[in-house]
Amino acid sequence: MNCKRSINNHYLYCLLIGVSLILLKPVTLHAEPLQNNTITGTVVSATDGEPLIGVSIFVKGTNNGTVTDIDGNYSINVNTGQTLVFSYIGFISQEVTVRENVINVSLAEDTEVLDELIVIGYGVQAKKLSTGATIQVKGDELNKMNTISPLQALQGKTPGVNITSTSGQPGSNMKVVIRGLGTVGNHSPLYLIDGIGGDISTLNPADIESIDVLKDAASAAIYGAQAANGVILITTKSGREGKAQVNFDAYYGVQNVARKADMLNATQYMTIMDEQALNSGNAAYDWNNFQSIYDPGGNLYDIDWVDTMFKKNAKTESYSLGITGGSATSTYAISLGYLNQEGIVGGADVSNYERYNFRVNSEHKLFNGFVKVGEQVSFIYRINNGINVGNQYNNTLRGAFGVSPLTPVYSDNNMYDSPYNDTSNSDWYNGDGNPYGLMMTNTNNEDKAGTFNGNLYAEIEPIKRLKLRTVFGAVYNASEYRSFTPLYHFSIYSYNDTRTSVSQNMNRGLGMTWTNTATYDWTMNNHAFNALLGMEAYRYEGTYLGAGNGILKEGFDTWKYAYIDNGTASSSTDGLSASGNPHDESRSVSYFGRLGWNWKETYMVNATLRADGSSRFARGNRFGYFPSISAGWTLTNEPFMENAPSWLNFLKLRVSWGQVGNQNIANYQYLAPMKNSNTHYLFGTGGYNDENAAKELATNWGAYPNRLANENVTWETSEQANIGLDAYLLNTRLGVNLDLYTKNTKDWLVQAPILATVGAGAPYINGGSVKNSGIELALTWNDRINKDFSYNIGLNGAYNKNTVGEIPTEDGIIHGQTNQLYDNTPEFYRAENGKPIGYFWGYKTNGLFQNEQEITDWIAAGNGVLQNDVKPGDVKYTDVNHDGVIDDNDKVNLGKGMPDFTFGFNLSFEYKGFDFSVFTSGAVGQQIVQSYRSHTNKYANYTTAILNRWTGEGTSNKIPRVTEQNINWQFSDLFVHDADYLRISNITLGYDFSRFIKQKFISQARIYTQVQNAFTFTKYEGMDPEIGYGVDGWVTGIDVGYYPRPRTILFGVSLKF
Repeated sequence: MNCKRSINNHYLYCLLIGVSLILLKPVTLHAEPLQNNTITGTVVSATDGEPLIGVSIFVKGTNNGTVTDIDGNYSINVNTGQTLVFSYIGFISQEVTVRENVINVSLAEDTEVLDELIVIGYGVQAKKLSTGATIQVKGDELNKMNTISPLQALQGKTPGVNITSTSGQPGSNMKVVIRGLGTVGNHSPLYLIDGIGGDISTLNPADIESIDVLKDAASAAIYGAQAANGVILITTKSGREGKAQVNFDAYYGVQNVARKADMLNATQYMTIMDEQALNSGNAAYDWNNFQSIYDPGGNLYDIDWVDTMFKKNAKTESYSLGITGGSATSTYAISLGYLNQEGIVGGADVSNYERYNFRVNSEHKLFNGFVKVGEQVSFIYRINNGINVGNQYNNTLRGAFGVSPLTPVYSDNNMYDSPYNDTSNSDWYNGDGNPYGLMMTNTNNEDKAGTFNGNLYAEIEPIKRLKLRTVFGAVYNASEYRSFTPLYHFSIYSYNDTRTSVSQNMNRGLGMTWTNTATYDWTMNNHAFNALLGMEAYRYEGTYLGAGNGILKEGFDTWKYAYIDNGTASSSTDGLSASGNPHDESRSVSYFGRLGWNWKETYMVNATLRADGSSRFARGNRFGYFPSISAGWTLTNEPFMENAPSWLNFLKLRVSWGQVGNQNIANYQYLAPMKNSNTHYLFGTGGYNDENAAKELATNWGAYPNRLANENVTWETSEQANIGLDAYLLNTRLGVNLDLYTKNTKDWLVQAPILATVGAGAPYINGGSVKNSGIELALTWNDRINKDFSYNIGLNGAYNKNTVGEIPTEDGIIHGQTNQLYDNTPEFYRAENGKPIGYFWGYKTNGLFQNEQEITDWIAAGNGVLQNDVKPGDVKYTDVNHDGVIDDNDKVNLGKGMPDFTFGFNLSFEYKGFDFSVFTSGAVGQQIVQSYRSHTNKYANYTTAILNRWTGEGTSNKIPRVTEQNINWQFSDLFVHDADYLRISNITLGYDFSRFIKQKFISQARIYTQVQNAFTFTKYEGMDPEIGYGVDGWVTGIDVGYYPRPRTILFGVSLKF
């Protein structure tokens, strides 16, 4: 529509014109000399004849330009025969050759933004006719982010899709949660690459045409049992009719840690050691008596172990080559890609990711277009190695937080001629390992994997508008893994003195999908219909085999020769082992349909139904049925909206409801598998209480049920309702997308609680529910000030509330694991009725005791204490139930790792060949549990946060006094930290030189520089506030030494021929 004059918008128009003229002023100073011909006129909307304000008018091929005023009028000096270009956001540009002194122009609306196609289940749909909650991100935008995984590029662009890093290690996966956690099982969405399931993280971003996220159940229900956690559809680039176009993209960059945890230096550490000894009734240390803490020159060692673990300027590089083209009957797209990323912890020797991508997409029309055939085929080969990034027992980086700064990294005292220090004979503390030496010596692993992902399709149109399509898709994965353990000795606790060992394993999997669909579109008067019927069959087969050898031959006990056939072990006692999983096989068959209707593109209804049958459930429970219905109403197409404000170009209301399923459990869980065992078992009556008598009878083979059967187990079901709004305003420059939803997931697939006396594992049952509700908003602004300057702004946010409805256990709780933060850590996270999934559970504190009188008054008031001999400076643990005892009944909800609110903001502009963009993302309302220190080791180092500890009355009311017994470090809110953050995730500046290149075959020659993970604003004192790691899949935000995401500075080039 157009922009009418009114009192309300007068100042907006004046501001727009003022900004335009300011931007044009420096341009016109260099314009060609003014001519004698002064051209005047008025620019109006072709729709209703109203004047358009701020239309850009330029003389083609020059810098001479102006804009229309508030009445749509303009005046410009030009030569007769020159061409004027009229350009306005939301309208189709128009060119007029100057023949007269008065030129009036009518601009027609550009409906491209509304006619844009989005990808839906088994098809595409015009965006203006969509009735579901979907969002699309273009591949070109993703590719410019230069991320290793496309998912990382989606952060901050897709409201309602929470994407977090599980580790900064190269090749690590991203954790994706759409509209809140709905299960304690697998919560990953369904990824479909050109309609076939695949791994999005291994895709070359340069191959992606678009990514569409189906968030509500009505959009996802066409995928039925796989769609409970949402669906992400990836469309790869296809060929186009015309001459061949060659794209080449390359970048090279360096990576460094963005922020480190600050550890105590040697002097601070010695002060703390003395203080905690005195607070524990012991004498301070005589540091002059410890020779091992001084170097040969008599200088005190002062090692920042955390800094030592990081490699500076770790490289990352990527190269992509793509060719597209075709004729009227055949099109093609071919691409090659290579990527390499070194890890910032330890460098490429211990942490590295390398990937090769190859893709061919082509389509061919046969028999005058009656038959259409094609394929979309890719092959991916990756090689990676890495450090451990798990819990406290399986985390390479964590060891660096605890080592004393008085312990050197290098020494000549290692018994295996290693350059790394061995503290076994240290006169300070001989239990300190050497985390850097251990990482560089004992991180010997390599994972190689190849993936084929492709489909072949054929489509015919036997009668007009009836299309029959068949697609056969296959995904084949084959991988092999090898690891080697050498001899090493770094302390009395960190050593392998006996023998070298090697392990190898291989696995493969083949998934095949056959999909057949029939679509038909027809119209009756003003009614338009579209129908889809289809069936889909899926089959998967996989195997796994692993082996190990605990004794390598002399001369073959190095990484280069560490293979099983170079070992000498001959029995399990010597470390000879073999393992394998049962043949993994699953099948499913599905039938689905969709019917759509719209009347004059004003009223829209879409309904779907899918029936899924799965071999993962017993007969009688194998089929699930998943319906959905959605409707839309485009108000701006109504006659009563003809007199609506001109700034309102498009307004549509949406409503939807649907059900989707989840079958994410292992195969055969409804059966009771038998397990054999070779153990000492005495038959007969003699000596039945005598273990030695049983051993004399040797071992006996037996079999027993390893798990109880449950033939009634069936699908999880997620039911979702959604209300939404889509709008375009101000000549479609402003886009608004708003959604409100509730999502109820029931019949969780969980393991039932059983008594240990049953003697078998717990079966899976259906039970439990959770409710997610929230709101999502996305705003976009796209504008062009003149022919040289255009810009766009995006802002989005999403709020989610997660509440467990019920859990099918006696106490209504799914319990978390223990010993996860430090030795003897109790359970500190759980899922419980009425609480968020994975909330943190522990003691609430009420400050510190400042003096003896406070302790006396506290106890006299009936409050309990947790310490045996409480002193000033100790923690006040809140006695929640006021029973005078601090125990589990006083533990409360301390927070959760999932945020309440996520948001993103982006700004980009282009000016005369320059382009600039900045992208941000953030989260509010999340907490992180942090534990960098093992509180059972009194010699362990601290972060500098301990400098704010209690040292006397009034010095601190949060961080307690230090003691050797660590009596104040029961799990409480002292471990839980607010982790709201705002991250500037990407800043890019580029310039396209193609305008200066005379060779016309080069259409783009862009160079750019980019900073990734540029700045993070947060109060969290750890290394990264974005932590997707959790001990179990349904908990997140646990920092026990998190491998942080690097800050990357890179330089790149993009060429198009």
